Amino acid sequence: MRLRSVELELADVAKAADFLAGTWGLLPAGTAGRTRFFRGTGDHPYILSLTQAAAPAVASITFSGTAEEIAGLGNPDTSYDVPGGGKGFEVRGPEAQNYRFIVESGKPGALDDRDKPIQLTHAVVNSTDVEASERFAVERLGFAVSDRTAHMRFVRCNRKHHALAYAKAELASLNHIAFELRDIDAVMRGIVRMREAGFEPVWGPGRHGPGNNVFGYFIAPYGGVIEYTAEVSEVGDDYRVGGPEDWKWPPGRIDHWGMSKKDLAKTAAAEKVLRFRA
Repeated sequence: MRLRSVELELADVAKAADFLAGTWGLLPAGTAGRTRFFRGTGDHPYILSLTQAAAPAVASITFSGTAEEIAGLGNPDTSYDVPGGGKGFEVRGPEAQNYRFIVESGKPGALDDRDKPIQLTHAVVNSTDVEASERFAVERLGFAVSDRTAHMRFVRCNRKHHALAYAKAELASLNHIAFELRDIDAVMRGIVRMREAGFEPVWGPGRHGPGNNVFGYFIAPYGGVIEYTAEVSEVGDDYRVGGPEDWKWPPGRIDHWGMSKKDLAKTAAAEKVLRFRA
């Protein structure tokens, strides 16, 4: 099982598409009706979809896997008109989050470009009840807990440290989505490329605690928070679940490096833009 894509609804798809396929580095992967698809250089048919809508929203967070993996969670009886095709089903979370699970079918060949995103590595969801969200991910979706901090819960569906994380918030929404790059150098080049295009990072460069990944966060033109990241830890079944006491920082620091500050006002506003579609 692995995170495949996030499905967004936006009022101005054309503007978002120009940014994503230009500065951000995604590749167009076709259209279906009012929806445009974008892929990375990995073997997913697409990793992000944008559908024209009256207001911004998150339609779903999508995972893919083998027929056995998907059938173990539900009945894949719905066909989806998306690149790669496939059948699957959807599950509603405790705060209207919509999770889609689809059986992997044809995979495109991977591409070789050192500076374009490979795939999505995780999505972080704002939750008013992270305990309930974690419980749902474990008991209903079959995920495993990797770490807990005072603010967040990290869960995984394979060896990657987290495919989902839940952040404490006053409003349920999409916190951010993370696009995986090849290595730390690609992340740094991506940060510079974004700066040269007029997009200053709201946090980064830095290296996280849980997951140990390097990062650079930006606010996309459509309002949501997006992340370049690399070097996410891989863990096994013997990984010791960390707790808040394991992830405390010295005063004034919120990551391993402590070299950049997070623009709390801008990120807090951006994290409220994309709510899950009712």
